[in-house]
Formats: sequence, structure tokens, C-alpha cells
Amino acid sequence: MKAKTKFIIAFILLLIVAGFFYYRYYFVFGEGTKAGTMNYFVKKGYVFKTYEGRLIQSGIRTQVTGGTIGSNEFMFSVTDEKVAKQLSSNAGSFLELHYKEYLHTLPWRGVSVFMVDSIVSAKPLAPGM
Repeated sequence: MKAKTKFIIAFILLLIVAGFFYYRYYFVFGEGTKAGTMNYFVKKGYVFKTYEGRLIQSGIRTQVTGGTIGSNEFMFSVTDEKVAKQLSSNAGSFLELHYKEYLHTLPWRGVSVFMVDSIVSAKPLAPGM
């Protein structure tokens, strides 16, 4: 095999591997908003410190007979320091968060496939709620 042919094959294989890596870790699979009350928000990790949070979405009907009201948790990660500070200062508020969903996680991006990139709205809860 000629050196030029080997180079072309190696280049094509490199493009395929790069495309697969991009699709698996950087392709935005879904995008939307979720609303609820933030349960917790913390910065944690052994090597890569990432922001992790949990939003409680109320009013979701469970599959239990009788149709009782349950809660549904939305677990998310945050990479933007500015958004993380806003979330920390709005603990206990009713939040509407914009997120992007990826197919797989990366250690420096957090433990969730859902990445919150902005706060759409934040409203303090009324007393007694």
C-alpha cells in the first residue's frame, strides 16, 4: 500500500472517530424547560468539581391506583458559574429552568445528562407552601 493511501484511510478513520465522539458527548439531543422548587444545589466531585441540583416538580400524577398526587424530581448539572450563583441565591424559590439534554455525560460537565444553561424565571414561594 502506498503512503498516500494509508494517510487517506487513517484520515477517514480519524474523522469517523471524531464524529462518533461529537455525537455521543456534544450533540444536543433535546432542549426545553422544567419548572419546580429546587430541592438542593451543591458543588461536588473528587477531581472535577461540578454543580449538581435537583428540582421538585409538583403535581405529577403517579401510576398508583387512586390517582394520588406525587412529586417528580429533575436532576441536573450546571457548568456556567453565573447560572450557578443565580441558582444558589434562589434556593427555595419556584424556578423555571432552561436545559439541554446530551446523550452521555463527561466528568467535567457533571453527572447528569441534563445541563441547565439559564434561569427563565424565579418566583419566591408564598408563605405556607
